[in-house]
Amino acid sequence: QVQLVESGGGLVQAGDSLRLSCAASGRTFSIYAMGWFRQAPGKEREFVTAISWSGGSTIYADSVKGRFTISRDNAKNTVYLQMNSLKPEDTAIYFCAADRSPIQAMARRKDMDYWGKGTLVTVSP
Repeated sequence: QVQLVESGGGLVQAGDSLRLSCAASGRTFSIYAMGWFRQAPGKEREFVTAISWSGGSTIYADSVKGRFTISRDNAKNTVYLQMNSLKPEDTAIYFCAADRSPIQAMARRKDMDYWGKGTLVTVSP
């Protein structure tokens, strides 16, 4: 079992930066690929980014490429999402996910092995 707890959300202005964290419990954290998804009001949950278990591979949605950076620290059982140049359209609940699939598969699927409860990011114009 892996439990995921997100933190770091909040209200920011367009152009600001924010860093989200996802703390995982369980000794097997390092074997999972980790990802971030988001769900805006009235929209379906969408893929944002994912990182392989080693941290050596990453993948990003086109909408965040060049602005967001995912990283992980397996010693701390934590994955991070650095968000720069935030836009109002980035407003959403951000969910952390853990999965044993390759990150390319995480980008195409909606079902993950484990989900966090989410943290709200609001970007004002």
